[in-house]
Amino acid sequence: MSKIEVNQIGPQCGTTLTVGCGAGQTVNIDANTVTLGRCGATVSLAAGATQTGFGRTGTVDWDTTAKTASFTAVSGNGYFVNTTSGAVTMTLPATPSAGDIVAVADYAGTAATNNITVARNGSNINGGASDLTIAQNNSAITLVYIDGTQGWKGTQTSSLSDIELAPAYITATGGTVTCCGDYKIHTFTGPGTFCVSCAGNPLGSATLEVLAVAAGGGAGSDNGGGGGAGSVAHGTSIPISATSYPITIGGGGAGGTGQCSPAPSPTGDAQDGSTGSSTGFLGNTVRAGSGSKSRTTPGTIPGTYSNGGGGAGTVASGVPNCQGMTKVCGVAHPSISGYTVYAGNSGGCGGKPDFPGNTIPTGFFAGGGAGAGACQNGSNASPTVAGPGGNGVQINICGSNYYWGGGGGGGTNNIAAGNGGLGGGGGGGAPAPENPTGGTGGGSAINSGSSGTTCGGAGGANTGGGGGGASRGSTSGGNGGSGILIIKYKYQ
Repeated sequence: MSKIEVNQIGPQCGTTLTVGCGAGQTVNIDANTVTLGRCGATVSLAAGATQTGFGRTGTVDWDTTAKTASFTAVSGNGYFVNTTSGAVTMTLPATPSAGDIVAVADYAGTAATNNITVARNGSNINGGASDLTIAQNNSAITLVYIDGTQGWKGTQTSSLSDIELAPAYITATGGTVTCCGDYKIHTFTGPGTFCVSCAGNPLGSATLEVLAVAAGGGAGSDNGGGGGAGSVAHGTSIPISATSYPITIGGGGAGGTGQCSPAPSPTGDAQDGSTGSSTGFLGNTVRAGSGSKSRTTPGTIPGTYSNGGGGAGTVASGVPNCQGMTKVCGVAHPSISGYTVYAGNSGGCGGKPDFPGNTIPTGFFAGGGAGAGACQNGSNASPTVAGPGGNGVQINICGSNYYWGGGGGGGTNNIAAGNGGLGGGGGGGAPAPENPTGGTGGGSAINSGSSGTTCGGAGGANTGGGGGGASRGSTSGGNGGSGILIIKYKYQ
């Protein structure tokens, strides 16, 4: 065996030094420092040759052109991903080898809004067969492929919780709490506090469905019109914060007072119904229905708190067929961000029934109150029936497919009394000798208003229904129905 020893092999331009010849050949160089190539030169392995002991040092070459659309990563590269305009998916390399490395970083600090998904492409990530979601702003992670068990392993981050959000769900207290599948329902029928201790996140739950109903207006006595319905607000994707929200539930407006006897005086004291009160929820307010008129004054009661105008009553002398009467309209309900607001417009008109063939010339009948349903104005009285109330709006939250905010029916003394709109109170019928039937309360048995007798029926409790108008004489108008707040969210 021959052996050649030299102190130094110096490079020469234009020459090639090949080390190793044939299969299984190894060249050992034992020195403190071995320099291959000269400054600016490139050291390359021959085609088909492999290396050990070199490899990457845990770093990547960063691509400084930010990615704005989904793409497939290449081992050895790092990527800045810009999700300003939407979520982006980075797919890891297929059939990776041990030592392959990829990195990704949130370019614009928008990953919490539009996530970056790292698709595993058939390999595990951190030992699990699921993709990785980057959902924290300004996060970055380097992934190194280890083996078929762990797959791609996250490095250069203290914890996966730095980048990936686990599902979190809203946690809250307040009101009466029930469950409906994976959802919790908080129902407020009186004042309280909705206290949110955890606002959740988009991977679990982070928004509420909310139904808020204001109180209905009271009805007038002595041939009074039906009370206006409380307005209704409904939102399905309401954001929430971890804080306490005071809740106020509107009380129904009082009906005009009188008595409920078979034969009251036709000239008894007539009183207008009172406007209900609003419901306050999550920093918003939904406004109540207006009270309605009695028969002694032909004017209007402005709907101070909602579109839900109360019905007009009648006057005792010489005002046939609504002449001189005005429909009772409310002011426009302001919009509430994130909610659809339902509110009626105007109450119906009443009058003295001077219709051909009418055999009771001293009879009177009143208009119905406005309902919360779209275009559900209170109806005018007709030759055969006092004005019915406008219908409420039907909204379903986990089985509570009820009508909310029906207008009250108008009262009468010689023809059929007005039925309450769905959710509203029925109008009062006449005392003897006419005795027409009192109006029926609208809605289902669960949330209907009560039927009238000679006094008007009340709006349904916690429905926002308007009260029913009273019969003639010193009979009482029905009270408006109180409001309600229902909050629903996913809790598991």
